Amino acid sequence: MTTQVTQLIQSTQGHALLAQMYGPQHVEEQGARYVKLDASFREHFGEQENMHLFSSPGRSEIGGNHTDHNHGKVLAGSITLDTIAVAVPTGDNVITFYSEGYDKKYVINLADLKPNTEDDGTTGLIRGMAAGFVELGFNIGGFKADISSNVFAASGVSSSASFEMLICTILNHFYNDGKLDVVTLAKIGQYAENHYWNKPSGLLDQMACAYGGLISIDFANPAEPVIEPVEWNFQENGYSLVIVNTGGNHADLTEDYAAVPNEMKAVAKALGAEYVREISEEDIYAKLPAIREAAGDRAVLRALHFLAENKRVDGQVAALREGRFTDFLSLITASGNSSWKWLQNVYQSGATRAQEISVALALTENYLSNLGDGACRVHGGGFAGVILAIVPNAKAEEYMNWMRGMLDTPVIVVNVRQHGSICLNAELNQA
Repeated sequence: MTTQVTQLIQSTQGHALLAQMYGPQHVEEQGARYVKLDASFREHFGEQENMHLFSSPGRSEIGGNHTDHNHGKVLAGSITLDTIAVAVPTGDNVITFYSEGYDKKYVINLADLKPNTEDDGTTGLIRGMAAGFVELGFNIGGFKADISSNVFAASGVSSSASFEMLICTILNHFYNDGKLDVVTLAKIGQYAENHYWNKPSGLLDQMACAYGGLISIDFANPAEPVIEPVEWNFQENGYSLVIVNTGGNHADLTEDYAAVPNEMKAVAKALGAEYVREISEEDIYAKLPAIREAAGDRAVLRALHFLAENKRVDGQVAALREGRFTDFLSLITASGNSSWKWLQNVYQSGATRAQEISVALALTENYLSNLGDGACRVHGGGFAGVILAIVPNAKAEEYMNWMRGMLDTPVIVVNVRQHGSICLNAELNQA
């Protein structure tokens, strides 16, 4: 059956857009995802006019581990894993949608935007994002949608931020003429997480999902983060970004995540500042005994990680721009070591049996050491979830098969995609 969606996906322009988003070799596979979602939408809602397609990627954090919440620097990229939707505006105040893999009909009445104790995480986030739109003076309204995602959930590639930026992009295009920029959308997603999900997140995840491409971000002034594209194609330069899902789940680690920024800020506070970005290593050294007494030793180590990691991000960006990839890999390795030893986010404090990330990193370090090439590090929030390995293309399949055999968990190659969170219809209209 030829529908509005299949016509769009199968058009010459549609094929070209999918090739840009996912790579030419994945056009047929990705097109089938949208067609399948279209069929699910019509099953749930019947035939509709004015159907739109949306996509919001996950993200890979290349450098800058746990720095954004203290106004630090990051190197990140949107990836080819994404959350997609088929949606139509309804003009009322009700959002209704189905999500593939969940046997539930989500209905959110936007007439009530106060936090609701009966909301689950998904419903609360949507209510929070709608509240964020209203608080900033923008429009909201209802829509019907079917949603699907292949972004690993609760594992460090920002499935939540991908979903948030998808919903924000839908509201932006349906009710605000697409005029909100990515910084505003990211802040709305962060607002929802902070106030409706009790997750003390920074802006990294939302920014990387919304913007697109490989980018460096400086959060010295979070109200106006400085975003700079970094032109580098890993695969064309001989390397694959490999995401290893270690089998752990970080869905219930809010206290561990919250402790990182809080401890860093405790060190800053001991020096009369609010964020670690405002102090230096020398400031810490000058008053080390008093800071250790006030904030604790782990807090000191975490603050020192932040300050060194900021410098590493600058070094990583410079190395890529100057084509010094061996230096870049060394900086990635240093970042991973710092996260493991100083930041201490590879496993939960006191955990002895469950150290999935540690095992994955140890296996990968041994593999890469024998190979004499590549780098690896904990990816994202840590404590559980995924690691990132940068492996020569010629060895990527061998490494992936070996890790699957060792861990019996998903291992995939991801590519940086140039499109952030988008409405496909709008992109095609501009083409």
